[in-house]
Amino acid sequence: MIRARMCCAISVLAAGFLMIGAAHGVAQVTRSIVARGDTQIEVLSQGGGPLIVLLPSLGRGAEDFDAIAARVAAAGFRVVRPQPRGIGASRGPMTGIDLHDYANDVAAVIESQKGGPAFVVGHAFGNRVARLLATTRPELVRAVALVAANVGRDPSPPKVREAIKASADLSLPEEARLAALQFAFFAPGNDARAWLAGWHSDVLAAERIAGDKTPREEDFAAGRAPVLYLQPDHDPLADVANAEAYKRTLGERVTVVVIPHAGHAAITEQPDFVAEELVKYAKALP
Repeated sequence: MIRARMCCAISVLAAGFLMIGAAHGVAQVTRSIVARGDTQIEVLSQGGGPLIVLLPSLGRGAEDFDAIAARVAAAGFRVVRPQPRGIGASRGPMTGIDLHDYANDVAAVIESQKGGPAFVVGHAFGNRVARLLATTRPELVRAVALVAANVGRDPSPPKVREAIKASADLSLPEEARLAALQFAFFAPGNDARAWLAGWHSDVLAAERIAGDKTPREEDFAAGRAPVLYLQPDHDPLADVANAEAYKRTLGERVTVVVIPHAGHAAITEQPDFVAEELVKYAKALP
């Protein structure tokens, strides 16, 4: 039924503070570094309570979750957002890696919090990292949420992949980028200008190669974790039928909720709805 509505030594280094506005008041965000071998991951953290980890989309950073993170933290959770390698202060090899490396980065962040296991939320590309982490490190994952996920075993359609690439290409005219953004990410009537900024083309390229190198069968089932599947109603990469098929395959551990009037950029288009569903699901977890 669908409702509409590794590891290794870890050291936490420098921390800074940033104040951001939110609908529920002002939330304090701390920035810290988790070091893992030759990799360091910048982590944005706020709030207190059960741990929720938010993982961003292809070629984009943790700031896309600003509004959602503030709302979820205000509801009584510890919200942690690792920046992908190559964004902010996050550093690490960008070639010769696959999704396991990205999942191991998140594992190190969860272990550094000493508050796991975590409810791991992945938007778009981030959902594959979340599912693989649940598969390889199940002791660290309480549940996963897939937001605007493409759970199929085939890569995204070529036209969509080209539109995503064009969206992040700052050398293109703004008009061309807006057309690509509207096609690939935003539901009709939603303002694609929200995503003109925030792209990291080198990160996008590295993540895409890593994703293509990792067989989709490895992360498909998210281990045995409970799954909240937040499916936009206007997503060109995957539609409601895909969510229904995923639930039929994995059974009752999957809960599907349709995000109204949203495309692949659902966390920007409908942040209140997404935050409400994450909080409701998290509070119901055993």
